[in-house]
Amino acid sequence: MTTTIGVLGAGQMGNGIAHVLAQHEYQVRLYDVLPAQIEKALKTIETNLGRQVQKGVIPADAVPSILGRIKVTKELTELADCELVVEAVTESEALKLDLFRKLDQAVNKDAILASNTSSISITKIAAVTGRPDKVIGMHFMNPVPVMQLVEVIRGIATSEATFRRVAALIERLGKTMAVSQDSPGFIVNRMLIPMINEAIFALYEGVATAEDIDTAMKLGTNQPMGPLALADLIGLDTVLAVINVLWDGFKDSKYRPCPLLVRMVDAGYLGRKTGRGFYQY
Repeated sequence: MTTTIGVLGAGQMGNGIAHVLAQHEYQVRLYDVLPAQIEKALKTIETNLGRQVQKGVIPADAVPSILGRIKVTKELTELADCELVVEAVTESEALKLDLFRKLDQAVNKDAILASNTSSISITKIAAVTGRPDKVIGMHFMNPVPVMQLVEVIRGIATSEATFRRVAALIERLGKTMAVSQDSPGFIVNRMLIPMINEAIFALYEGVATAEDIDTAMKLGTNQPMGPLALADLIGLDTVLAVINVLWDGFKDSKYRPCPLLVRMVDAGYLGRKTGRGFYQY
């Protein structure tokens, strides 16, 4: 059984993945180059564990041991003994390729390297390593401690042994797996992100206000959150990155990014994480 797992990136997704792994008794090495981001991640994990205690998901006396299983680091070399590493950095192909090149050199040659990418080709990521058979996609949903799904994406070279080990881990975490081939956007974002992009077009074209668009979709389709509020939660930079992957991958005009989305990202209005997106926070 895999016992020590590395998590690259202490942002919104990385801290959630670290939380869930530690909660299920794995030793976690949480890596980030920014000390402030690591500090913020540990506070977020502690807060979210407190919420789980209040809801009766975990007992209060479990919190110190869960937090104790998370060790933070700014050095990739400290992931050397991890049996699996999950990358969860910003949705940038160049950044991910660079990190996987470095990871391949830093960790044990038998370790599995997984990416939490929501859209970027696992085959392309695997190709920059010397172990393409041990590279796989593990796309957790946000917020990780709450959401049940993990998309698993097999690259062209991903081995059956790698797939089976990751499937067993997901089961142990109490999550449900959906398997996708290595196609742009995989399953969820191939359908979700174009819907969000279309909602942004509706706002851009003056069809309705942001509030009315979200109200219509929540009450008319029974979604827990409207598409524009969801975009703010995901991060508009991430939404744009994914729609660009779809646009580049399929060359189909239905995936053209809305100009309003592009402008908002250029302005730094990225949603909840910057305090301003389609709504003020």
